[in-house]
Amino acid sequence: MDRLRPRDREVFTGFTKAEIEKMEKLLNGSGEPLLNKEFCQKLTKSFNRSKDRAGKPVIKWTEVQSWFQERQLDCPSKVTSSPNASKKMSILPKVRPSNKAHEGPQMKKGEKVADLSELEFEARSSKDGAWYDVDMFLTHRFLTSGEPEVRVRFVGFGAEEDEWVNVKKAVRERSVPLEHSECQKIKVGDIVLCFQERRDQAIYYDAHVLEIQRRLHDIRGCRCLFLIRYDHDNSEERVRSRRLCCRPTY
Repeated sequence: MDRLRPRDREVFTGFTKAEIEKMEKLLNGSGEPLLNKEFCQKLTKSFNRSKDRAGKPVIKWTEVQSWFQERQLDCPSKVTSSPNASKKMSILPKVRPSNKAHEGPQMKKGEKVADLSELEFEARSSKDGAWYDVDMFLTHRFLTSGEPEVRVRFVGFGAEEDEWVNVKKAVRERSVPLEHSECQKIKVGDIVLCFQERRDQAIYYDAHVLEIQRRLHDIRGCRCLFLIRYDHDNSEERVRSRRLCCRPTY
């Protein structure tokens, strides 16, 4: 797997094929308020965090809104612009029986679960121990030990990469990419999510901050150096703030 978080902000030049397909699907009967500012901002954020846009210019929410507006002129009946349009609620599918797990309490047919669209999550893959953005939670189950698991689909990946992950140990709210001006937030001893770049992969792992060399910022942004130790292999590396994400705080 490969997950990249957008960093460089360049001039927008166009949507990818996957983004257009997503918007066309929403256009054709999603029931969402397609021209609503908040909806367009949320959709834009999901596009910019997708693996398919890694290395490409960042999209602005107004460009997404303009795309829907242009289609509205062609097919006005397909676009719902009212801010009072009801949000779609996801229906949790049933879990198939498994020899290693038993299902939890069954949900009644058609029962709806709470809309968690305002929250974003990341999950740790059992394949490489790295953290990936969650696109959606597909279903859930309980192991014989009583531990809950969810089946997740990662952003930018297809169904063949879906995984069962432990809810308590491998699912959490999404880490926040660190801006140049926010380097003072990081302290020695903090747990961070660090972008590890290797010859054969470039993915995110948990790490602890061991030492910080504070430096004056220049036109390039933050020049501080952070000595971190990766939790998964105990290797150490000096990195700049652009490779760090911090845990959400409230």
